[in-house]
Amino acid sequence: MTGADLVRAAVSAVTDPELRRPIGELDMVREITVDGDRAQVGIVLTIVGCPAAARIESDVREAAASVPGIAAVDVEVGVMTPAERKALTEKLRDGRPARQMPFGPDSLTRVILVSSGKGGVGKSTVTANLAVALADEGLSVGLVDADVHGFSIPGLLGIPAGTQPTRIDDLMLPPVAHGVKTISIGMFLRDGEAVVAWRGPMLHRTVQQFLTDVFFGDLDVLLIDMPPGTGDIAISIGQLLPHAEVLVVTTPQTAAAEVAIRSGLVARQTGQRVIGVIENMAAYALPDGTVIDLFGSGGGAAVAQALSEPGTTVPLLASIPLSPALREGGDAGIPIVAGATTDAAATTILDLARTLARQGRGLSGRSLPMTIG
Repeated sequence: MTGADLVRAAVSAVTDPELRRPIGELDMVREITVDGDRAQVGIVLTIVGCPAAARIESDVREAAASVPGIAAVDVEVGVMTPAERKALTEKLRDGRPARQMPFGPDSLTRVILVSSGKGGVGKSTVTANLAVALADEGLSVGLVDADVHGFSIPGLLGIPAGTQPTRIDDLMLPPVAHGVKTISIGMFLRDGEAVVAWRGPMLHRTVQQFLTDVFFGDLDVLLIDMPPGTGDIAISIGQLLPHAEVLVVTTPQTAAAEVAIRSGLVARQTGQRVIGVIENMAAYALPDGTVIDLFGSGGGAAVAQALSEPGTTVPLLASIPLSPALREGGDAGIPIVAGATTDAAATTILDLARTLARQGRGLSGRSLPMTIG
């Protein structure tokens, strides 16, 4: 191999931080020449003002300089033509037509909805921390904030206000926080702006766009933070993702548990499968050993029992104790599982993630892309 070949091989292996693929595979590498110990490297970015431009250029420069005999590197950065961007988006879709959802019944991605009967039970906090914990287990995780009127996922994950997905033609690349690819309506609104007048059709179209136009890549798990209750979005996602699995979040108190049961029953009516109940804000122990049931006890078990059917047991998967650190982490945008992992709430969520990760992707009834040679 010539010096230019060695430099090309090194540069082509650099990963685009947004697309999570080597830039050589994405056809972003252009002419490369080597004159003595100096390399001239040409690359193109997807769009003008690409947020990852500085990092890609730095990684390319470092990769080229790592080749033996190269002492200086000049990087020339350009931008893809419209035709090149079109070819790239077609490659990213792997032949899937535009506007077609990649998470249908035959997808290998496990889709898990996190729902609750009422607001204020910590559903979004649980979802954000569970997503980060699953990513820490080595899974590729996506997160859709479908709680359009009460979106909070970006703040819980520490995604800075004003952060928007990068657009490549009609594809959106979601921001990544703590290893989780995330999309939320909050990324498209001005700071402090609220979604107030949206009804069924607009809500349906928003959720549908999140599932079709956002490029998550190959995911092991897609979590969807559902709005509380059984309104328009729950019905829309029931239509779009009837094969999804459902986790029901409740607090221990009877009032919350009774409402949580309804959300599980409505999900089941659309064909979705309730795989477990998560009890949040459960009893916690003080340093002197005193145990406080601030919100009562038994609600999670009651929901699990009510949602169980003959031959199908819905388990209480986790009982997360009330935790000041969990709340503080949410306010600071630092999920507790990424920080204070010795906290009882953190260890409970990490154990929950391990349980879900061990279950893996269900392949029963799904067609696999196989050919016989």
